[in-house]
Amino acid sequence: MHIKKGDTVYVRTGQHKGKTGRVLFVYPVKGTLIVEGINMKKRHQRPTQKNPKGGVITIEGPIAISNVALYSSTLGGPTKVSMRTINEGGKTSRIRICRKTGEQI
Repeated sequence: MHIKKGDTVYVRTGQHKGKTGRVLFVYPVKGTLIVEGINMKKRHQRPTQKNPKGGVITIEGPIAISNVALYSSTLGGPTKVSMRTINEGGKTSRIRICRKTGEQI
């Protein structure tokens, strides 16, 4: 999976096309993620001890991973990502590389 929690992403399709936001949660099994301030949904909540009044709250809804791209601050727009394995002291790790600039993300 190329997108992780805390990454900044660019929404490519849908109602919120062109917006950017920070990833809050990633659900790899479902193939969705939740982006801060994007795809806001209204939800009715019963009164609880924390919220004795209850009422209507707004929360972020999930977006398909295929509808977002990683946002590159150096390019000022979306970018594709490739993975590269490196060996350091007998330990292998995978790093993400920006395809346009070649820099590590």
